[in-house]
Amino acid sequence: MARRSPHDSEVSDDDPERQALRSAAELLARVLDSAIAIPGTQIRIGLDPLFGLVPGIGDAFASAVGSVILLIAARLRVPKIVLVRMGMNLLINGVVGMIPFAGDAFSVWFQSNRLNARLLAECAGPATARSTAGDWLAVGAVLLVCLSTVIGAMVLVLWLAGRIGQLIQ
Repeated sequence: MARRSPHDSEVSDDDPERQALRSAAELLARVLDSAIAIPGTQIRIGLDPLFGLVPGIGDAFASAVGSVILLIAARLRVPKIVLVRMGMNLLINGVVGMIPFAGDAFSVWFQSNRLNARLLAECAGPATARSTAGDWLAVGAVLLVCLSTVIGAMVLVLWLAGRIGQLIQ
């Protein structure tokens, strides 16, 4: 394989940095969604549903950690529409995850981080150009919307829990 000069407009898909970023995204997805096998079943869980067991902040923290895969995808120049889809996966997982216990079961089933790592692997071909400010602005907007929605849902759940607690007393 011929070596490319730093001035060539394309970078080989064999680029070690790109491979390392894809590997890091796959590892993070595995840790968050499927690192632990439940004995006697074919079910695997990761840290994401376990974080979700922490009332109030667990799902927001899991979404923030999962957003690292989205940042890697942006760095690898995944198309913006795929970045939006990845953000929606995070958003769905984070908002549904706010529902006590049922949301954690949903996280085990949905595995948003594995979905995002798969999207990244399918769409992160050879780089053709550097990331632009517009690319990073789009990613920032997706992350802001996703994390704001998850935090808003968290505040709503906590407020509802407080109201229910007042009614019970």
